[in-house]
Amino acid sequence: METRMQNTPVAPLSTILEHPLAAKLAELPVLPRRQRKKTPTAVVYCEANFGAVDGKTANGLVRHSELYEIVSVIDSKKAGLDSGIVLGDRPNGIPICRDLDDALAHAGGVPDFFILGIAPSSGMLSTHERSLVLDAISRGMNIVNGLHEFLNDDREFVAASVAKNVVILDVRKPRAKKDLRIFSGRIDEVTCPRIAVLGTDCAIGKRTTATILTRALNDRGVNAVLVGTGQTGLIQGARYGVALDAIPSQFCAGEMEAAIVEAFEGEDPDVIIIEGQGALSHPAFCTSAFILRGSCPDGVVLQHAPGRVTRCDFEQMLMPTPADEINLIEAFAGTTVIGLTINHENMTEVEIGAAIRLYERQLGIPATDALTRSPDALVNMVLSAFPKVQKRLTACAQ
Repeated sequence: METRMQNTPVAPLSTILEHPLAAKLAELPVLPRRQRKKTPTAVVYCEANFGAVDGKTANGLVRHSELYEIVSVIDSKKAGLDSGIVLGDRPNGIPICRDLDDALAHAGGVPDFFILGIAPSSGMLSTHERSLVLDAISRGMNIVNGLHEFLNDDREFVAASVAKNVVILDVRKPRAKKDLRIFSGRIDEVTCPRIAVLGTDCAIGKRTTATILTRALNDRGVNAVLVGTGQTGLIQGARYGVALDAIPSQFCAGEMEAAIVEAFEGEDPDVIIIEGQGALSHPAFCTSAFILRGSCPDGVVLQHAPGRVTRCDFEQMLMPTPADEINLIEAFAGTTVIGLTINHENMTEVEIGAAIRLYERQLGIPATDALTRSPDALVNMVLSAFPKVQKRLTACAQ
């Protein structure tokens, strides 16, 4: 199946260093080598998980990265393959390498960053992975870590990074508790539509759909801003957001609200798209509840995988129906689900088309597949639900 989502041009190094994700770098030494390079390069580690659920960070980065030029992925199980083809997309020229030595040989030198592209449910490094990260540091590579284990709190990693004059970026590490924000009600000051992209399970494509929707709106002249809520979106380059699953629950809604207010004040957008996490009905992941409370969305796009029988990592737990999830979301948050998007895993092209037609008939809302159908369908979901966005777009075109 051909995807319409491609890796975007990367930002210059100055943009990366100005990014909220990298604010802490200002207090750390920076390699002269990195200062001279205009295009920061990165190798993404995803051993035995690329293309799978626990490889979602790596999967997302090879499809879309604004901050880094992804030069290769490490996964010995799929070495020699093109990463785009493994994801079911068209070839993207980003190879999958056997190990770090293989990745460096392919790059013809030492890339600027080593990104941990795995997202295991434990959120922790294995003993082998710990050694691998230390190896990358010893070669002069800066580290991007999206796990729950914060490497800057580990003396061995700190000592190694200082010795090699590199930085470790713990993406999920929240600010000090004294600086965390509680819900204030300022979300009412955000006058543009807020649309949350939620799902019926974790690792189901919410971030990918949110990214495609945001880009498609901007391509058509709508000023849309994406607010990230997880480590992958922030690593990809979302300029606004917070890794909510690492925030104490008392502050989650407030941090979500604050990120949206910052995006509204900083960009004066026509639409704000909010990345979802987990599922509101999922007992293991409560982040969706905080996203709904903190963002108070005017509309929701729901992502569902018709070919998925049970939830990820919970084989005893059946997937909910879209109708059940929609009823729960609308009752919980007083919002409206404006459309359904399909994750086409384990589905043929014929099955995708049939599912889209079935859900449109059953649910009475538009449905599409963000990766195999035209992004126009996503844009039309928004314009149909929020006519004032269409009117503003029309006025700007005149």
